[in-house]
Amino acid sequence: MKNDRGTILASYLGFVVQGIVNNINPIFFVIYRERFGLSFAQVGALITVNFGVQILVDFTAAQVAGKLSYRKGMIASSICSFTGLCGIGCMAFLRSGHFAWILGCVILNAIGGGLLEVLASPLVEAVPSSSAKDKAMSLLHSFYCWGCLTFVGVSTILLKLLGDERWYIIPFLWAILPLLDGIAFCFVPIYTLPSDAQIVKRRSLFGNPMFLLLMFMMLMAGASEMGMSQWASYFAETGLGVDKTIGDLCGPCFFCLMMGLARLLFGRSGDRLPLRRFFVYSCLLGVATYLLAALSPLPWLGLLACGFCGLSVGIMWPGTYSIASVECKEGGTRMFAFLALAGDLGCTGGPKLVEFGAELFPEKGLSAGLLLGAIFPFLLLCSVVVLGMMTNKKGQ
Repeated sequence: MKNDRGTILASYLGFVVQGIVNNINPIFFVIYRERFGLSFAQVGALITVNFGVQILVDFTAAQVAGKLSYRKGMIASSICSFTGLCGIGCMAFLRSGHFAWILGCVILNAIGGGLLEVLASPLVEAVPSSSAKDKAMSLLHSFYCWGCLTFVGVSTILLKLLGDERWYIIPFLWAILPLLDGIAFCFVPIYTLPSDAQIVKRRSLFGNPMFLLLMFMMLMAGASEMGMSQWASYFAETGLGVDKTIGDLCGPCFFCLMMGLARLLFGRSGDRLPLRRFFVYSCLLGVATYLLAALSPLPWLGLLACGFCGLSVGIMWPGTYSIASVECKEGGTRMFAFLALAGDLGCTGGPKLVEFGAELFPEKGLSAGLLLGAIFPFLLLCSVVVLGMMTNKKGQ
């Protein structure tokens, strides 16, 4: 498909692949432990390594921005994801060394996901036929949500039909998608941001107060998203006392569905509501849902709050990207790489702060942690207000 639409569709598929590689291991954690003897510590290490490698990829990409080829980078992302997914399936045929093998697969998937996260957003931003950039960015990031939902739902059904003994078929089947995406990126037209012709220096970026504010916004966006989503299932089961299956469906799955709908809604109808006003409403809803989840005496109301928090955070990540592309036009790929780095740091730190709150007040548990987590969307709201003041001053 040799046109601009093909470039955008290939980028959408890339975000679906990222949703797959970020969720492939959690659905097999029980199998890893029961069939391959991995300990809880080793399973936990897989999560840590995944986020750690993605942060490292973000940082490295920021250092070499301008030398990165969008086409080669996206193809490399697809190759890493394809190899990582196939590697997970191949683990079923190993007699020993399972932890080292799966760790290598996690690293490959994390490299693929990290490259895609850095390159796909500026790639779509650079497509000349995409006039409504904020809408296109929102739609792009919504496909991560649809990828997560589709992967978890289809894989759960396949695992039920195939049985645990044939679990390895599932990663082989999903590996078809990054293979197709890699082939697509060999042919679709590739555009670069005009600012990439003369790469802005790190000193110039970090000397720009607007960019520093946007970095902080990305940090809070990542923390707001993961602070709730990572603990939603556990909170539903232990804090609200609901069945695990219901907790998973009404917690993280509902959260992801609402997050995707928010991005789809703005992507299709964003011209009727200015981005920053949408941002303010989202932050207010985020504060309300965190507080409601933490303080609600009714389990069903707490579950609804967990799910609707996804609606509130949906616009935060892609919305910050869109604002950055307008307010820091000279930033180029390096800017997007540093923003991705800040977002991933927020994704790592947000759940940790919620965990800290729960440990600080053990009698309240995760309710105390989520109460503390309300600070994320609140600080993001304050940042949006400051951003408005800075842009108004800039325009005078």
